[in-house]
Amino acid sequence: MMPTLSRWFIKTGMVYFVVGLMMGALLLAQPALGWSSRWQVLRPVYLHFLFIGWVTQIIMGVGYWMFPKYSREKPRGSEQLGWAVFVLLNVGLILRAIGEPAMTLAPQSGFGWMLAVASLCLLLAGWGFIANTWGRIKAR
Repeated sequence: MMPTLSRWFIKTGMVYFVVGLMMGALLLAQPALGWSSRWQVLRPVYLHFLFIGWVTQIIMGVGYWMFPKYSREKPRGSEQLGWAVFVLLNVGLILRAIGEPAMTLAPQSGFGWMLAVASLCLLLAGWGFIANTWGRIKAR
C-alpha cells in the first residue's frame, strides 16, 4: 500500500503540474494576444512549479514509498521528517511564487525576505529528504 505521505507528495505534484502548464500556456499566449509583457514575471514561477513542484515532488513521493526499507520498525525512516520535508517544500514554493514576481515588479516593496525564507525552506527540504533517505540506500 502506498503511504499517505507519498500520496500527498504525488497528488500535490500533479497540482503543480497542472498549474505550471496553465502558466506556460498563459506565457505563450501573452505576445499573441497583445497582453502586457508584465506577465513574463511568472516565468521563474512557472519553471519552479514544473521542476520543483512537479518533478522534484513526484521523485520525493515515489522515493519515500519505493526505496528499500530502513528497518522493520521504521521502514521509511522518520515519518515526521518526511512531513517536514513536504511542508518545507510547499511553503518554499508558495513563498517563491509570491515573492519573485513582487520583487521583480517592485524591487523596493520589501518582499526580499520572502525569497530568502523560500530559499531556506527549499534548501532545508532538500537536506531533510537526503537525511531521511540516505540510510535506505544500501547494498543487499
